[in-house]
Amino acid sequence: MIIFNNVLPFPIPQSDCERSYVWGKDNINFNSEEFTLIKSSSGKGKTTLLSIIYSIRHDYSGSVTFNGDDIKYFSSRERSNIRQNKLSYLFQGLSLFDDLTGYENIELNNKLTNFKTKDEIMEIAKILEVDKYMDKFVRRLSFGQKQRIALIRALCQPYEYLLLDEPFSHLDKDNQEIACKLITDECKKNKAGLILTSLGSEYFLKYDKIYEI
Repeated sequence: MIIFNNVLPFPIPQSDCERSYVWGKDNINFNSEEFTLIKSSSGKGKTTLLSIIYSIRHDYSGSVTFNGDDIKYFSSRERSNIRQNKLSYLFQGLSLFDDLTGYENIELNNKLTNFKTKDEIMEIAKILEVDKYMDKFVRRLSFGQKQRIALIRALCQPYEYLLLDEPFSHLDKDNQEIACKLITDECKKNKAGLILTSLGSEYFLKYDKIYEI
């Protein structure tokens, strides 16, 4: 379980905190196997929240605990282990390598744990209709194609929580629906929770919790 207690990022306007259902509140929890939507307009801290969970931002007051332990006091080795085995993060900026192919980008994650076979990866790529782009350099792909490659990469490692930061911004509704079904199936298969950020859309997912930030 991930629990936020009285968390206030720096800097954040007081007016935003007062209207938030997360910042400055106690016992905001994210449970494994639950689907949670974090929604708001731009600039309210959706990416900040995921970055805090992923332990790449520490500029906040209050506490965030992961399975009872305060993440601020994790060692570098503990953080690395959690990122490799407990949390999978699809960054809003995708963090793909332009000079690698789609498949090579996915394998950067997958080869650490051999979580998926090549056949499994290609089957997911076929579902998302990017199988024909797997051998193409990422720099030549559209942003929507890149988003689907980045989603496959995020699914190719062990995780208790899948963190998705506005993952469908360049996908049409048909592709959003296909991706949402895949995400639902993969999370259920792994008994994992989902934390997804959005500017307001709920997409084609069923949530256990919705927080306006």
